[in-house]
Amino acid sequence: MRIRIVGAGAMGRGIAQWAATAGHTVELCDVRTEAVTAALDFVRSMLERAVQKGRMTAEDRAAALERLVPLDDPWAAGPDVELVIEAVREDLDTKTEVFGRLERALPATALFATNTSSLSVTRIAAALKDPSRLAGLHFFNPVPLMRIVEVVPGAATRPEIVPALTALVESCGHRAVTVADTPGFLVNHAGRGLVTEALALLEETVATPADIDRIARDVLGLRMGPFELMDLTGLDVTAAVIDSIWQGFRYADRLRPSYLTPNRVTAGLHGRKTGHGWFVYGPDAPAPAPEPPVTGNADRPVFVHGTAPRGRDAAAPREALAAAGAVVETGPGPSADALVLVPVWGTTVASAISEHRLPAGRTLGVDPLPAAGRRRVLAVTPATDPAAARDARAVLARAADSDEPHPVTVVRDTAGSVAQRLLASIVSVAASIAERSLATPADIDLAVTAGLGYPVGPLAWGDRVGAERMLELHRALHGTTGDPRHRPSRWVTERAQLGLALTDPGTPPADCLTEPATSS
Repeated sequence: MRIRIVGAGAMGRGIAQWAATAGHTVELCDVRTEAVTAALDFVRSMLERAVQKGRMTAEDRAAALERLVPLDDPWAAGPDVELVIEAVREDLDTKTEVFGRLERALPATALFATNTSSLSVTRIAAALKDPSRLAGLHFFNPVPLMRIVEVVPGAATRPEIVPALTALVESCGHRAVTVADTPGFLVNHAGRGLVTEALALLEETVATPADIDRIARDVLGLRMGPFELMDLTGLDVTAAVIDSIWQGFRYADRLRPSYLTPNRVTAGLHGRKTGHGWFVYGPDAPAPAPEPPVTGNADRPVFVHGTAPRGRDAAAPREALAAAGAVVETGPGPSADALVLVPVWGTTVASAISEHRLPAGRTLGVDPLPAAGRRRVLAVTPATDPAAARDARAVLARAADSDEPHPVTVVRDTAGSVAQRLLASIVSVAASIAERSLATPADIDLAVTAGLGYPVGPLAWGDRVGAERMLELHRALHGTTGDPRHRPSRWVTERAQLGLALTDPGTPPADCLTEPATSS
């Protein structure tokens, strides 16, 4: 296939390298000829590095470079061009002008694709005489390494274009997901669950950015915490995406932005690129503060409170603490000196203290959500005795499997826990995408694992917990906080009620109208 790529910046050169390496002839052009020269030099260096690392032969490198054709004029006639991929700056007027000129220069048989990450594909196509020839083809940076591409049909896109683009992407070694032309498409939309809930937790002073990141990494198993991620992406970019998706979905509570970001963006606290974001960067940046040492009495007796429906959550921490040598009381109630640990699931420690008349000064919360790592989390209320909290932290730090103690993060009491709220939001946003049929459950999970690096797709993650258990968590968070951002989605509710997995697309009405075709 002969592909013309218009725009030789970071995305354009990455797409060019990807397509040429896969065997396609690539015309690379830009209104700035020096950008094309720089892009070709960059691709040449990347392919040379691949040869040095044994990922490519010298012959394959030479062949790929021969397939890269620099063009001085983006609007030159191209009778053999079959596909144009536009990768110019993210501006609607600029993109519509580019496609308008290309429509006049190229044959009607050439397909058009825009690499927009945030603009409406339908609006870009609307300026064409034939809007049916254009679709979105959203790559991620760096293109050769990020093996996922969003295929986005506009409202007028011809039906056959989506499977054609999907086949092209997958023949070149990447995975393709089809997503509706809606704000954020799929990956950026699904990624709002983690970031918006992390900001909400910070608004409520539940934990510091560093502690929320530690919990996200060590309990949920994410590669990066949400605040690290915002600093890497740039808070200016992240905040703009959050706002645009929220506005595009008509101010949906589940996607609500935080009041914390505008002032930080205005102050230039964008993250790594400015040297200061949620954390400080650069050669003169102070070293990250170490976690406070454990100083409490690890031999103080503990009582794990577990009445229905919490009884099922009490067994695991009770057994783990006993295996680590902690003094775990088993009586009907705690002794006069015992610490009381309450496993919470969408509710607060304070409500358990009030409901069960537990001693406020020495009752603390623990998270029954199985951790991906060794970190444990302790929740304290405004009534907690600091000495009791230090002792509880020491007890939780005890380890049965090694001499290395468990790291223990102390947070403020909140509905559920930091990890529960982050996971609930991740699953909830993905479920809202599925219930609107913006993408299939399989594509949602594939896009999020490949595009965001999550250890498992959000719907499959919810299935690990269980649909009924996730619904219980969403209802508890909603009931405890009254915040509509935690309202259970129809997708999770129905599947919990029907005994279906969250990854199950279910039976659509169309499947009930005709008998399935049978082979003779």
